[in-house]
Amino acid sequence: MDDGLEHSWWANMPHELLREVLFRIESSEAKWPSRRSVVACAGVCRAWRFIVKEIVKPPQLSSNMTFPTSLKQPGPREHLLQCFIRRNSGTQTYYLFLSLSSALADDGKFLLAARKFRRPTCTDYVISLDADDMSRESNAYVGKLRSNFLGTKFTIYDSQLPHAGAKLTKSCSSKLANPKQVSPKVPTGNYPVAHISYELNVLGSRGPRRMHCVIDNILTSAIEPEGVAPSQTSYSVSNLGTSFPFFQTNSTRLENSISGYQNNKKDDVLVLRNKAARWHEQLQCWCLNFHGRVTIASVKNFQLAALPVNGHAEPQEDEIILQFGKVGKDLFTMDYRYPISAFQAFAICLSSFATTVACE
Repeated sequence: MDDGLEHSWWANMPHELLREVLFRIESSEAKWPSRRSVVACAGVCRAWRFIVKEIVKPPQLSSNMTFPTSLKQPGPREHLLQCFIRRNSGTQTYYLFLSLSSALADDGKFLLAARKFRRPTCTDYVISLDADDMSRESNAYVGKLRSNFLGTKFTIYDSQLPHAGAKLTKSCSSKLANPKQVSPKVPTGNYPVAHISYELNVLGSRGPRRMHCVIDNILTSAIEPEGVAPSQTSYSVSNLGTSFPFFQTNSTRLENSISGYQNNKKDDVLVLRNKAARWHEQLQCWCLNFHGRVTIASVKNFQLAALPVNGHAEPQEDEIILQFGKVGKDLFTMDYRYPISAFQAFAICLSSFATTVACE
């Protein structure tokens, strides 16, 4: 930041006046692209940035996605936050947008991008803040999704420490490409934050997929009215110019890591399962009620809820935490809510693109 700007009259405005001005700007700009004014204010100087960060509420309270930190924070409690995913089949790239209207295909606000990378024993989806730079060494890298060889089990990795006490995955080498380049203040590596599993269809009959997702650092109690989910409060960019230690993990090690976690995991972590579809006799297909957010039948469509919820055998409509479905050849809606974040929801949806016929 320019030192001259730090000492300008902008930075020396009375804090009471500055707070009132910034509060009015923040409260009046509820949607993008006008909401960029809030981000611009945060970039004026240090004093402005601190006040803006204090005024801007997290997505769970405001339903607004303002800063990169918002992507790692839980969504709204009271309703599903509507987003959509555009797929570029030619480049195997996926783009997540925040919906700005009720239309199924508006321009949207860009949030995240992911690119598919095939490995001999697994598949990686590298997730980035930059739509044009999805290198694993990029400063925009936020995490990845990795599948096993069969495309039935997945692990979501976060580039940042997701919560206090998080540990690097033990299923991979910890050797750094160049340890001197890594900042000692920022833990680097891949922190597992969720595990997704699709049931293998051994009978070979076509039908809806069955999946469940274990969120490592969120307790089941988070979905209760007074429950609290962990939330990242900052997004570090101090790894600029460094190389993240991406580890090569073979399929066997990945499956052992997931199986070991599932066998030893605590009973109180959040587990999401897909809502069972019902067979529609007139339409002759499996159906779920997406309330108009999904228009094309696809095996990729799903709704996830925490089970059991309030003792119900099946989740209720207002208990859906994440839903994903097809609305065009390469267009899909993604709606999520508390206690998961946009990053987690996006990664879970990416797993639906990567599953094989063996799961159908």
